[in-house]
Amino acid sequence: MSTGSRLPLRAQAQAAGSRRADAVRNRGKVLDAAERLFARDGVERVTMQAVAKEAGVGVGTLYRGFTDKAGLALALLDERERRFQELMLSGPPPLGPGAEPVERLTAFVSGYVGLVAEQLELVLLSQTAAPGARFRSGAHALWRTHCRHLLDLAGAPSPGLRADALLAALSGEMIAYWLTEEGKDPAEITGATAGLARALASAG
Repeated sequence: MSTGSRLPLRAQAQAAGSRRADAVRNRGKVLDAAERLFARDGVERVTMQAVAKEAGVGVGTLYRGFTDKAGLALALLDERERRFQELMLSGPPPLGPGAEPVERLTAFVSGYVGLVAEQLELVLLSQTAAPGARFRSGAHALWRTHCRHLLDLAGAPSPGLRADALLAALSGEMIAYWLTEEGKDPAEITGATAGLARALASAG
């Protein structure tokens, strides 16, 4: 094959690479913009048009990347959840490997309550965007697998059901109710749900 015939393919590959790089840059700009606006104005008051303007991208580009505000919130939440997941799976104990199962479970509860409380609006939007949305997220599947595994290691019967009961208490709506309607602070919620985790880990 001649050099001349290879140039168009190389040019196509370079163009495709440039488009991918642009998409990555735009995604970062959009997530940064959404984080600023959500923190300043609250999730409910921020429009997709405002995010696009803040990020300096077209509205069409924004919708192609995120579909709607719930998708944007979920993408931003994913970035934060990923850091927590890394600590949970490979970080230092007691959240990470190396501690006893019940100790790891209560550390998970403590960390997760903090994660939800710090970004409550994002969690609520992602978990209530559609009926059953919470159960369909990849993060929820990981939380459930992790809790079920630790409960199983602790010798608790029906670890899957107990994991579901624990995660129901840690849902965004439940934590929001405690924070806003009951006036509880995150430390009190953490203490109570950690106690629930210990009770659920019991073999009785």
